[in-house]
Amino acid sequence: MVTVRLLAATLALVLLCVLLGCTTTVDGEGAEGERGAADERAPVAGPEGGAPEGRWRPATSDSLPFAGKLSEEQLAEVERLRSIGYMAGSRPAGYEKGVVAHDRSRACPGLNLYTSGHFPGAVLMDMDGSVLHLWERSFRDVWPDDAKGAGSEGAGYWRHVHLFPNGDVLAIFEGLGLVKLDRDSRVLWSHAGGEHHDLKVYETGHIFVLTREIVLDPRVSSEHPILEDSVTVLDSDGREVTSVSVLSAMGNSEYLHLLAGMKAGGDVFHTNAIEILDGSLADVAPGLAEGNVLLSLRKLSLLIAVNLRTGLAEWALEGSWRKQHDPSVLANGNVLLFDNNGGENGASRVIEINPASGDVEWSYDGEPSNILYSQMCGAATRLANGNTLATESDAGRAVEVTPDGEIVWDYRNPERAGEDGEFVATLFEVTRLPGDFPLGWLTR
Repeated sequence: MVTVRLLAATLALVLLCVLLGCTTTVDGEGAEGERGAADERAPVAGPEGGAPEGRWRPATSDSLPFAGKLSEEQLAEVERLRSIGYMAGSRPAGYEKGVVAHDRSRACPGLNLYTSGHFPGAVLMDMDGSVLHLWERSFRDVWPDDAKGAGSEGAGYWRHVHLFPNGDVLAIFEGLGLVKLDRDSRVLWSHAGGEHHDLKVYETGHIFVLTREIVLDPRVSSEHPILEDSVTVLDSDGREVTSVSVLSAMGNSEYLHLLAGMKAGGDVFHTNAIEILDGSLADVAPGLAEGNVLLSLRKLSLLIAVNLRTGLAEWALEGSWRKQHDPSVLANGNVLLFDNNGGENGASRVIEINPASGDVEWSYDGEPSNILYSQMCGAATRLANGNTLATESDAGRAVEVTPDGEIVWDYRNPERAGEDGEFVATLFEVTRLPGDFPLGWLTR
């Protein structure tokens, strides 16, 4: 049943779109839906030059739930939304591979876990680049009957991975689903809920994960399908507990006006990160209370906090960042994030912001001869020793820098794509495991 409040929010949103001229185009250039002038390099479709260049799509839409209900143009938009993913490699590869710098006296010790665009798996390596363990499982192995999903770009890699203390992992096939594997990559369970980008495991074992589905929502457009993002909670066995729509959380809240710049179709939010708040920022704003979730809405360059019990956005913040990824709350009460396009001339930077004011209190934008730049993806983590680990995804690079911006560890993804290995595989996120992380399962 549609409530009076929802109707009011719907009418207000439609009015805002009319007054401010929301566009009606559907994104068609990869997961981010847009490409800056500084990123004109053509992507390749797969590793080792084995796949053809370009993006290939299923020829029919007969299995879609929209079949017979939408026009040919709308079905084409649905197909484009289904295909959103990331290319295996999109940037010219440098000559250097592996760990090219390591200051042992200043780098934070530990092991590194990462996912890469060249294969559906994850890598655990030491600080010198030696591989200690691999997990790998193809989309077809997990969902053998999903031929359409297997043809999507997201089936070719894991976008995000979470490692448990016993060696089990959770892995996201971008926009398709979530799978749990044991240390030997055997499937424990799977959940095909359109999972994408990010997840967090709560202390109870519940899994908070971003999901999405393609819908026609009259609150946005009665003509153009959208990707509707949600925060979905699963139990430890992959069973759904609850799910909250990000669009409804914003549309029914006091922050409805922040949707004025939203497109009227396509990937309207591109929600790309989730953080479960621990209450340490509750004194900044009530909406940052313990148990609420911090989300990054890339398309609106917006950070929000959602109360999953009420289903409402209770805090929002805009600032100088643009098209950001991976916000996380620091021990000092600030928020760290990877700012994709907010740096000088649209370059990238890692920034630490004050959540009360939005002011930038620390930043890193690379070196003069090698500026930080990733149009898509990107991640940043504050390490135990105070250094910052930044993943420059498009460049296939991860660097650890001191508070003064000095590089003490530098890793270049050795995986190459293209006929002559001219492209480097996307490095989605490098995570430094804490020094006390259990590793007994490695020797079993």
